[in-house]
Amino acid sequence: MTYQTFEDLPVWQEAIRLAELCEELLDEAGDVIRRGKQDQLDRCSLSVSNNVAEGFERGSTNELLAFIYIARGSAGETRSMMRFFARRPRMKAWLPLIEKTAKVAESCSRQLRAWADSLQNSDIKGPRHLNDKSREEYGKRKAAEEGQKKYEAMERAVLAKMPDGHPFKESMRRKGKI
Repeated sequence: MTYQTFEDLPVWQEAIRLAELCEELLDEAGDVIRRGKQDQLDRCSLSVSNNVAEGFERGSTNELLAFIYIARGSAGETRSMMRFFARRPRMKAWLPLIEKTAKVAESCSRQLRAWADSLQNSDIKGPRHLNDKSREEYGKRKAAEEGQKKYEAMERAVLAKMPDGHPFKESMRRKGKI
């Protein structure tokens, strides 16, 4: 699936939810959280969505990856702060919100990790590096891969209909095709 704007990205939407939950905690807990920790939580929680947005708007996969990892670090930082707050007796009243926020931070981390993994295994360097020839080659490669998948699915369907012991089916079994 191709996303046109960073606002369409599920991970950005989850990251905004994370920032909103942190703001809710900061609003509700008020002066119970020391000012320095308030500022740190405010910055790291919003950093997740901001880095996703900035990376998305960049022109290369390498730049996007760098910002994804920064965003992932900020999600971890936010989760770490939630773990700290959960251990503080004076924060007991907000424990459900703290736990919910930690889970959303973890969700952001998982999504960012999966996105980074998929980008690292991609052969596209980013839109900045695309030209007409590379777009055409990429399209041909993708079409060939899809054609291969369809052929293999058809082959499996034909083999499934053949009776056991059929010479061709046995040959394919020996080759590890079934």
